Amino acid sequence: MAAELTVHQLIAKHRPTLDQALEAIRTRAYWSPHPEHPKAYGADGSLDMAAGKAAFDALLGTRLDLGQPGTDDFVGGEVSPYGIELGVEYPHADLDVLLPAMKAGQKAWRDAGAEIRAVVCLEILKRISDRTHEFAHAVMHTSGQAFMMAFQAGGPHAQDRGLEAVAYAYVEQVRTPDTAEWTKPQGKRDPLALTKQFTPVPRGIALVIGCNTFPTWNGYPGLFASLATGNAVLVKPHPRAVLPLALTVQVARDVLSETGFDPNLVALTAERPGEGIAKTLATRPEIRIIDYTGSTAFGDWLEANARQAQVYTEKAGVNSVLVESAGDYKGMLANLAFSLSLYSGQMCTTPQNLLIPRDGIRTDEGPKTFDEVVADLARSVDGLLGDDARANGLLGAIVNPDVKARLEAAAGLGEVALASREIANPEFPGAVVRTPLVVKLDGAKPDDEAAYMSECFGPVSFAVAVDSASDAVELLRRTIREKGAMTVGAYTTDEEVEQAVQEVCLEEAAQLSLNLVGGVYVNQTAAFSDFHGSGGNPAANAALCDGAFVANRFRVVEVRREA
Repeated sequence: MAAELTVHQLIAKHRPTLDQALEAIRTRAYWSPHPEHPKAYGADGSLDMAAGKAAFDALLGTRLDLGQPGTDDFVGGEVSPYGIELGVEYPHADLDVLLPAMKAGQKAWRDAGAEIRAVVCLEILKRISDRTHEFAHAVMHTSGQAFMMAFQAGGPHAQDRGLEAVAYAYVEQVRTPDTAEWTKPQGKRDPLALTKQFTPVPRGIALVIGCNTFPTWNGYPGLFASLATGNAVLVKPHPRAVLPLALTVQVARDVLSETGFDPNLVALTAERPGEGIAKTLATRPEIRIIDYTGSTAFGDWLEANARQAQVYTEKAGVNSVLVESAGDYKGMLANLAFSLSLYSGQMCTTPQNLLIPRDGIRTDEGPKTFDEVVADLARSVDGLLGDDARANGLLGAIVNPDVKARLEAAAGLGEVALASREIANPEFPGAVVRTPLVVKLDGAKPDDEAAYMSECFGPVSFAVAVDSASDAVELLRRTIREKGAMTVGAYTTDEEVEQAVQEVCLEEAAQLSLNLVGGVYVNQTAAFSDFHGSGGNPAANAALCDGAFVANRFRVVEVRREA
């Protein structure tokens, strides 16, 4: 099949999906082309589930040769948080060979235009979607997410975020017309007349630095935003979570080749144990865009030192929930219990600090003291996780030894209101599974402040006693301003308190969820509708996804001619 015909077929195939995505980001209404239920894939969902597991099992112990130029070695070493050695080897790159090869295909990719780039990206996402079951196991065994979460967050939700980035990229590129006829009257003289051509041009090679916990969900927005705006993309996965992104690169290279483009527009660079190539890559002159999710320390380093690149970072923050009063006390407790437990708190959006007046709160069940609120929350978590099978399905596994050590140390920071317990996983005896820990702290004590004003990533939350609702609001403001927040939650039946919390979040640029008691949780966001992060506080310098996330990945170059 000729490449040109393939591209036209892709436009016919994917333009309706692109148009629906454009409408979704305009209206912010619910929409997703990627089913969340495992049985929705294929004519027989159960067969797809088995086939996906078989495809994942077939990858174990193999070498994933992507056919990239400059491959000088093959490296691996991933061990699943569930105790399985993956044994997959990936290409290690000689950058002096690979990077020039990646640049070689950019001219044809640039000249293809925004629509063709968009539908090629959508074909990549479609083929990934067709293999969602396989990808789910890859995400599960690199991140420690339980299977259903790995399936949804690592599959359809990640694919939604990738498509969302493509839609925003398309909008920004077509904002300026391809050509314009310009005529300026000059009175009695002939008018000045020019023909003007406007071309979106890429910045160069984009670098995606992957994270351990959400390799696809956090990786796809930057990858597809850069690719859709004409840039080549080099993917540097986290050493513990290579497989999902390596499979993504493999699919992308196949699609690019089949549609007549250079497959080297997307490439992978894995690293040897302890090699730490991210700093070297980030400061190479060829790298003009960087997307990073991870620690504040390295994010700050990138922003300060990768001066040749446009840097997009999602770093750490301290997420707070202010509890002033509750119109549905049981619903609040259930919602918070789920939020604290999901994926063992190993999400950048998980609440850490629960700001509660020390004199207690008003509820639909009558007044509750600080101690009663915390004790009731502990019972709610215990009730949610009382069945070990249900707990394993919700908690997943601790992603790495650092999180386990942090959890164990946190128990000594204050009075333990809810102890973390170990849960056995019969299917994976090597998995480290722990329930959430809740520690009481006093907002007025400097020693306690050192604990709750630092991010404690993992299944750790602090119930912080404050003197009043106004003190809670001011502590919330200071926390966002100094430490950043990916999410903020609040429970109140008081209109003045609600307005005060909302004003803090507007002034400090933090995303706010109010009085959630149903099946939507503060640590979850929906693509095409919710913004993940704001780019306006220290937790992240960008939002997923808005126009600012894509618009500076390309520039518009003008060519003027006499008409």
